[in-house]
Amino acid sequence: MNNENETQKEDKLRLQSESIRILLGRWRDGTFGEILDDWKWIFSYSKRYKGAIAFYVLLGIFSSTLGLVSSVVSKYLIDIVVSKDMSRLGLLIALALGSVAFNLTFSNIINRISTKLSIYINNDIQADIFDKIIDAEWLSLSKYPYGDILNRFNGDISTVAGNAISWLPTIIIALYNFIATFCLLWYYDRVMALLAFGSAPFMLLMSRFLIRKQREYGKKVREMNSNLMTFEVETFYNIDTVKSFGITELYSRKMRGWQEKYKTLSLAYNWFSIWTGILLKIIATVVEYAAFGYCLFRMWTGQITYGTMTLFLQQRGALNSAFNNVVSIIPSFLNSSISAHRIRELVELKKEVHIPESTEMDAYIQQGFSVEMEQVSFSYVEDKQVITDSAFEAHPGEIVALVGPSGEGKTTMIRLILGLIRPDQGTARLKAFNGQSVELNADTRHLFAYVPQGNAILQGTIAENMRMVKEDATDEEIIEALKIACAWQFVEKLPQTIHTPVGERGRGFSEGQAQRISIARAILRDAPILLLDEATSALDITTERQVLKNIIQQKPNKVCIVTTHRPSVLNMCQRVYRVMETRVTPLSEEESARMAMDF
Repeated sequence: MNNENETQKEDKLRLQSESIRILLGRWRDGTFGEILDDWKWIFSYSKRYKGAIAFYVLLGIFSSTLGLVSSVVSKYLIDIVVSKDMSRLGLLIALALGSVAFNLTFSNIINRISTKLSIYINNDIQADIFDKIIDAEWLSLSKYPYGDILNRFNGDISTVAGNAISWLPTIIIALYNFIATFCLLWYYDRVMALLAFGSAPFMLLMSRFLIRKQREYGKKVREMNSNLMTFEVETFYNIDTVKSFGITELYSRKMRGWQEKYKTLSLAYNWFSIWTGILLKIIATVVEYAAFGYCLFRMWTGQITYGTMTLFLQQRGALNSAFNNVVSIIPSFLNSSISAHRIRELVELKKEVHIPESTEMDAYIQQGFSVEMEQVSFSYVEDKQVITDSAFEAHPGEIVALVGPSGEGKTTMIRLILGLIRPDQGTARLKAFNGQSVELNADTRHLFAYVPQGNAILQGTIAENMRMVKEDATDEEIIEALKIACAWQFVEKLPQTIHTPVGERGRGFSEGQAQRISIARAILRDAPILLLDEATSALDITTERQVLKNIIQQKPNKVCIVTTHRPSVLNMCQRVYRVMETRVTPLSEEESARMAMDF
């Protein structure tokens, strides 16, 4: 355990030295202002709790003062015992016990306040950032991997919250403690004060020579750990595929191979840490014995008492600890700045377009809406068109199909309709029966029900999955939606019917069953426009046609837009568009019929 503590202390010293180097480098290259901007952003949250922070600082200063008083009282207690002068013993014991009790009480109060404030500010930041991420433009947000977004949302916010409240009080309290301890030593012996003051910076400077190699090992270990974790996650996520191919032994060998690499690197890093630890320990021991020897000399010559010597040695360690506390704030300062910068990148993403007039369209929900596009062009990347100068329309009571090979732009058309992305050129509008219209945007999205590609079933019960889109839905409404989606025929046979638990990613259901539950969920939303993005690909032709027929019969004014690469339902559609080579072109009835017959 002692070796582990020593290693932690050595790592802390290296981190502090490296942080100072980075901070000075930022100052020289002119990027220190970025750190200040990040901290201004952090303080925009912490200033809401400025009263509590001020109280926190006062308690910390009072607690540090009591600690120093307790040390001085201990000195006089030792001198009294050594000299056998008992006249003030009772008073000093009372003072010592009182200062310890007060210090213990205030330390716990500070801990309680710090924890509460950290939780409050973490919740404030998380709630605020969550709203901003949710409202970020889809195209801008999609450039960030989901794992990275989650890491920023959880890890970085936690780092910021942990330091937003404590950083300023900690540095004030640490500086006060350092100055007060130095002044106390200076009062009793100036040489001892200077000796105690010089030992910590000397240790910090010595550790700088060991940083580069330690950083290299640390980076390699983190990368190896990341690779091993990636292998484990991918294996367990695709466990069905691994078993189906009969390659479990191969993956077992791979696992042991990664473990061997990790073991070799970790042991090399451990060996390096042992040697650097020995070197730093020798240096620390030399400094410690120098201070101890000085105290022995002073006591031998009668210049100080045994109690004063004890005070010196105790406060030398306290001064060293106070110095480390001041310096250790720098890594926290930098880490919080880095985390704040990463969060701000998400906060400052381009926001979705909101058109307030969109709410006026709600008055025409019962009559239904038309979706119309004119001369629309769009590209995700400059000079790489996905949709070029295309038109599209779908009206109440119609089933409209978007057909074509995979990857040609059908899903992009759905995103344009949902207002997740906006045309580079042309217009995409939602139109009511009386001609009133509005551009498709974030505020028209509530008028759509959407079934995406793939498995969109979440862990929980069937009913919980359904109520995602309508929280107050009754069991009867859920069952009716399941019937329309041709899902009730298998759900009613389950032991708990709609209250049957569903595994992660719809585990326990076939792909076709999961698709029908997803369609039922969209039907339950009862929006005037239904979007099915390859949502019937796992259904047989008969079920697919029956589901679409049920949807239109349920609400004659509903628009149903289907993307598919198979033309099995084309003869049910009032309009069919081919999406190919960046163009969206309408097919004639003859072309649609021929395509359906060819299938």
